[in-house]
Amino acid sequence: MDNPLLLDNKLPLFSHIQPEQIEPAMRQLLAEARQTVADCLAATTDYTWDNLVEPIAHAEDRISKAWSPVSHMNAVVSNDNLRAAYNACLPLLSEYTTEMGQNEALYRAYRHIADSDAFASLEQAQQKIINNALRDFTLSGIALDAGKKQRYKEISLELSNLASKFEENLLDATQAWSKLIRDESELAGLPESALAQARQAAEQEGLDGWLITLQFPSYWAVMTYADDRKLRREHYTAFATRASDQGPYAGRWDNSAIMARTLALRHEKARLLGFNNYAELSLATKMASRPEDVIGFLEDLAEKSWRQGRKDWYELCEFAKKNHGIGDLQSWDASYYAEKMRQHTYQVSQEEVRAYFPITRVLPGLFAIVERLYGLHITEISDFDTWHPDVRFFQIHDRSGHIRGQFYLDLYARAKKRGGAWMDDCVGRKRSKDGIQIPVAYLTCNFTPPGANPALLSHDEVTTLFHEFGHGLHHLLTQVDHLGVSGINGVEWDAVELPSQFMENWCWEQDALSLMSGHFETGAPLPDDLFSKMRAAKNFQAGMVMLRQLEFSLFDFRLHRDYDPDKGARIDEILAHVRKQIAVVKPPQSSRFAHSFAHIFAGGYAAGYYSYKWAEVLSSDAFSLFEENGIFDRDTGDAFLSHILELGGSHDAMALFVAFRGRKPTIEALLRHSGIGA
Repeated sequence: MDNPLLLDNKLPLFSHIQPEQIEPAMRQLLAEARQTVADCLAATTDYTWDNLVEPIAHAEDRISKAWSPVSHMNAVVSNDNLRAAYNACLPLLSEYTTEMGQNEALYRAYRHIADSDAFASLEQAQQKIINNALRDFTLSGIALDAGKKQRYKEISLELSNLASKFEENLLDATQAWSKLIRDESELAGLPESALAQARQAAEQEGLDGWLITLQFPSYWAVMTYADDRKLRREHYTAFATRASDQGPYAGRWDNSAIMARTLALRHEKARLLGFNNYAELSLATKMASRPEDVIGFLEDLAEKSWRQGRKDWYELCEFAKKNHGIGDLQSWDASYYAEKMRQHTYQVSQEEVRAYFPITRVLPGLFAIVERLYGLHITEISDFDTWHPDVRFFQIHDRSGHIRGQFYLDLYARAKKRGGAWMDDCVGRKRSKDGIQIPVAYLTCNFTPPGANPALLSHDEVTTLFHEFGHGLHHLLTQVDHLGVSGINGVEWDAVELPSQFMENWCWEQDALSLMSGHFETGAPLPDDLFSKMRAAKNFQAGMVMLRQLEFSLFDFRLHRDYDPDKGARIDEILAHVRKQIAVVKPPQSSRFAHSFAHIFAGGYAAGYYSYKWAEVLSSDAFSLFEENGIFDRDTGDAFLSHILELGGSHDAMALFVAFRGRKPTIEALLRHSGIGA
């Protein structure tokens, strides 16, 4: 067949995409986009939305729709040939992006539209796209001289390559380590579900026994339940030293040089553009306006949380010492004894809860919840092209019967799949002469796959699914007709977590849980007493959890704000300083957390990890209105739908929040939901 990446299909033809087709397709689409830009600029001097912005957006949408399945498959079914083809295209895409961002004729054309009388008659979304574009021209170095423009281009290309290599090293290091257990007694303490998964993992490799790996479900089970302290330490060390100069594969996939070079280039890029540091550059596209605002926000939260976090750690240490004779609690002990303490204090175990959350109940329950909130109807489609047999596909209709969007669901961990959970866009919504292009999303998790029984989710995993689905709704329910600000496009990065964290709240409401829970064998509802115990344990160690996230956030932001070319990256030094300031749990010297911090070294969160806490203030405050009016109140749901989910990036995030909540956000709801007193 013809190159599937060049066909004008509504959905990607994943099973037909071959690595050798990728680079030719991308080269062709990039050449066509360049020609479109040249033709638009040459055709007139009276530039308008219709003769400039719209045709270029269409050409770049073709690039996006071709690259999206390639990038996605590289993350979820990686192999050497696909990786090579993906990496070969990174410089092509970087070159195009920089070239367009530094195209002075194109910049003047956008400036012409912004300064024209017709600008006022454009839709709000169109005005926002043009204003964002003018900002991005500046951030792409449009005002630099020729030499500095070339240097900017070189930096952008190298940063793209470094991010890809960081992710590859992390994936390879994660895949490399495993341990075959032949004596089941060595896995004493692990629940039957984890043992079954370890047995299944061994069988898939043609081995006899139980195979534990660094895939998160396996790692989490060992750290939480394995009675063998030596095994926990070995597993922790392998996980905490991935892609570093320490641990069982020390130096083999070491990200140290990549991290140092990345920070140096980001700082140089920021300085080229007139910023003092990369943190300032990062905030140019966020709600927060100054580095001191971010640092102040994080340190204020840390101050309010530190006493509770210190108390949490002290109580855990005392519990381990008094009840189990462990006087030197270490990082590889924390999850294990925390689970023991949770069971002792609240008489509830995560495994007991897991039995009531089979995916066969959770997923329909999630759909029922959003139907009550927003009038949505979600149905599964069985006939579709996919990258893996585990993947499922769904479509969403609103209460009027109009299709809103479609999404792929890839829930389970496997080899050659990137860890973590995420939502990404496959297709964005736009209106053209052919009608509405329906948005499509990827929703990806790494849960323990089903065996003889359906997949059973921990409550944390249920929350993760709701979180990613919230991102999906933000992308899929948009009613904005222009790509640059439809869905999640154009949303300030420190507001993009609002819809996702917002959805997590329903995982703690009994009326919602009744829709998505039921014992996997009997179908019996979640017992009231078990729910009461879950609620009582909801904020177990909440202070420690809060401080851990603030540690990540402060480390990331200071890493970028305080970079000094004369001193180098100082990664370990800055991390140690942050931990001394706010951490209550001190990991061993050999731990190399930063070497697997893909959010900031291979994702979009550089000098922006604080966004999780920033947006959690918004999401907690938004949910507090549902607490006042009822968690399924239709009017409140419609207001959130119309003000937040449907408008995407077409307005400033603060304006949308105020339109929904009636005021600016306050921190009180977050502290209350976290069980932390102000």
